[in-house]
Amino acid sequence: MTDRRSRPTGRALTVDLWHTLAYLEPEEEERYMREQVDLAASLLRRAPPRSASPSAPDPRRAFEAVYGEAVAASQQGRSVTPSAQIEEAARRLGGTVDPAEYLDGLARLVATMAFRPAPGALAALRSARESGWACAVISNTVGEPGATLRPVLHQMGYDDVVDAYVFSDEQRWTKPAPEIFAEALRRVGAEPARSVHVGDGWVDIEGARRAGYRAAVLFTGLQRYGERYRRLFLPDGWEAPETSYRIGSWAELPPLLERLR
Repeated sequence: MTDRRSRPTGRALTVDLWHTLAYLEPEEEERYMREQVDLAASLLRRAPPRSASPSAPDPRRAFEAVYGEAVAASQQGRSVTPSAQIEEAARRLGGTVDPAEYLDGLARLVATMAFRPAPGALAALRSARESGWACAVISNTVGEPGATLRPVLHQMGYDDVVDAYVFSDEQRWTKPAPEIFAEALRRVGAEPARSVHVGDGWVDIEGARRAGYRAAVLFTGLQRYGERYRRLFLPDGWEAPETSYRIGSWAELPPLLERLR
């Protein structure tokens, strides 16, 4: 395992998770997001009512509305956790629900999915660390808690090259808020003006800009999205934000980092 006590250099490479370090094939991503809603709707149908309103929406529609609002909030830099989402959907239905049951269901769902590591990412991060870059992951975890993704990343070997994981459900902020970038840099002892961020969309590029990073790199190698994901998380133009740096594969990153030192 990488020595996490290596001498700090003040430089950090921060990296997005979804469609950057790990991904699902589009049809699997579509099924995954559909089953998230199925799980929530099932729990909400069993939620004991406090004072159910005759005008209360269908559980599926209620949760989808809350989830969409959580995504919109995340695009403004505000974190709405999965627990808060299921509780709000239950409130709108006039009932109550144990969020722990929803989180347990999400953990089981994540464990069944065929997540894949981005080709070449592990080697590129290892090269970065050997060159003196601290490495951190910054992920907007709107649909599932970061705790459910940690075992996936561990199995892929990322724990050996990542110094810190910052998941938005464990923070008040999401990308593009500069605060979540600052938190990652604080954990690894790095300065924004000497740091680089890599991600696949607007929230990554804009967030790094707001945080004062040396550079923001658009990763285009895994821009294959399920329809629900694209509709919710990628408004028109968000897949191709304006930036001076783009890579289509992880093999392109080490020489770029040499230029950006």
